[in-house]
Order: sequence, then C-alpha cells, then structure tokens
Amino acid sequence: MVEYSKDEIINLLNSKGRDILSLLHSAESLRGTDRITYSKNVFLPLTEICRNECGYCTFKKTPEDENTGILMNEAEIFAILYEADKYGCKEALFTFGERPEETDEVKIALKDSGFLNMVDFLHHICDETLNNTGLLPHSNPGVLEKNELKKLKEVNASMGLMLETTSKRLMKTIVHEKSPGKNPYLRIKTIENAGKLKIPFTTGLLIGIGETIEERAESLLEIKRMNDKYGHIQEIIIQNFKPKPGIPMQSWKEPSLMEMIKMVAVTRLLFPDVGVQVPPNLNKQNAQVFLLAGADDWGGVSPITKDHVNPEAPWPELEDLKIMTEEMGLFLDERLPVYDKFISSEFLSHRIMEKLN
Repeated sequence: MVEYSKDEIINLLNSKGRDILSLLHSAESLRGTDRITYSKNVFLPLTEICRNECGYCTFKKTPEDENTGILMNEAEIFAILYEADKYGCKEALFTFGERPEETDEVKIALKDSGFLNMVDFLHHICDETLNNTGLLPHSNPGVLEKNELKKLKEVNASMGLMLETTSKRLMKTIVHEKSPGKNPYLRIKTIENAGKLKIPFTTGLLIGIGETIEERAESLLEIKRMNDKYGHIQEIIIQNFKPKPGIPMQSWKEPSLMEMIKMVAVTRLLFPDVGVQVPPNLNKQNAQVFLLAGADDWGGVSPITKDHVNPEAPWPELEDLKIMTEEMGLFLDERLPVYDKFISSEFLSHRIMEKLN
C-alpha cells in the first residue's frame, strides 16, 4: 500500500485540471469492487438533549423548546423497532445528544425509568433489541470512557463517532466554542479506546466548517494512525456541511462539489480497505459522482424514520439508489451494520456472534 505524507495529501487536495482526473482514476481503481452497499436501518434519537451547542446543529434541543424529546420511553422505542422488523430492517441506529444526563430533566427521566445514566439505559435498550427483534444495534452515543465502550460492545454489532476534525483552532470559533465534547483530544481518545477494545467502528469528517486544507489532511492522517494501529475502522463518512435556517452558521457557504470529490478520492487512496461513504440525502444531485471518486457505501437508509440530524433531507428511496448505482455500472447490495470482515470473535462479543449465527 502506498504511504502518503502530509504534504503529498495537501497537494492532492489542491489538485487542479487534469490532475483531478488522475486522482479520480487512482481512487476509483482502488475501490476493488463493483458492490455498492447500504444498510436498511431505523433511526431512534433516544433524547434530543445535548451538552454541546455546535454552530451547525439542528438536532440539539433544550428542555424549554417546544416538543423536545427528553427521553424516549421503552414502549415508544419498541413500537418503532417492531415496525422496522416488519420492514426487514437489520440495523437499529441509536443516537442521542452527548452526556444528556448533565441536564436535570434527563437525569430525572432516567431515574424514573430506573437508570442512573444514558449508557445504562442504552445498554438495556440494545439488550432488549437483541432479545426481541431481528435487528442489530449500532450506537452513536458521543464521547465515552473506555469502560462505557466495553459495556456497550457486548450488545452492539458496531459503534460510531464522527471525529469531524482534529482542529483545536475551531474550538475558539462559532463552530465549537460552546461544545466541550468536540475537543479533538476527547474524540480521538474515544475512537482509540474503541480500537483497543476491538469494536468495529465508523467515523468521519465534517467538511466545510472552517477547517483548512492542511487541517483536513491532518484529520485524515489521525484516523489512519489509529486504524493502522488497531484495524477497527470499518467506514469513513465524508459529510458536507449544509447551511440551514436558524443555526448560528446559517449564512456560511457549504463546501464545493469539487472540494468534496477530492476529499472522497484522497480518503480512498489512504484507506483502500475501508468503506467510504458520502450521505446520499445531503447530495441528491451529486451523489453518483462520488462513486467515481472511490466511494463504496450509501450508509444507513430507513424506510420508516427520517434522518433526525438532517430532517430537511429525506432518505432516497431504495429503488432510486438502485437506479443511481446501476447507471454507474455498479450494483447495490444490502449489508449489516457491521462490515463482513469484522464478523468474528476477535471483534464481536459472544452475544452478537450468537445473534448472527
């Protein structure tokens, strides 16, 4: 495998003219398969409370906001999961705002439900999902300690946390100045601990939030460092910032299509054996071009729930995804929330392996 220095990555991300075509050709040739995957999932936001206040977020709510989801109750959760089971979904995507129990209303709701914290509640829900449905849990619970990750590994097929960026500089800007959990050190520590615990892991970068080309290169290299050491990264998401009404960054410009293409292509060059995804619901008109840059996965697509992080952007219909993929001479194939190469006792708990067999 070719190794790239930081300067070489920066030069690739600054490619122009015919050099872009050469970059795309190199990246697409590394994909190594005509199989483009997706995961049929159900998306459950267990709470919308979060300690972070990111400049680009529409997910977080406060207890004072109208119709805030303080904590989904178990009956509500399983009504949705049972419906997802009927639709043939294989992935139960559980997410919530980071450390929500730091808010009194969530702490009280957890106590009333018999739990001390969100990790205990999440563990219980994942456990019951395995007991009572055909779905496999994939959790995105934010920054966690190693012992929390270890506990959740027992009942999760895979887990995820977006690195977003390694830029400490952005912690002093509108982007992350009110978001303690977006400290790159904490996010890197969580991803690295997942590696030490052999948890199949999805991470990624958020492009267009004020980071420089150099910082993009540094972020990719940090993910590569961790994956080279632990081999646990199953997928990297390259997600474009989208301005939305009402957010602090609503007037910011989103990254150009060419910026995104080059980021996807360079990611493929650095990670020839890792899934590369660009969210199709955020790139309706341009999604196909990322396949030319080496992307090989459409991510989670739900037939029954919306993307609660980007509610203005509905999922594409599976038939549309199939057509988009086949127009490129490729074929669409459903996958589990854990990638095939991680289905082993090295990476999965006995409980998950039993569920898969």
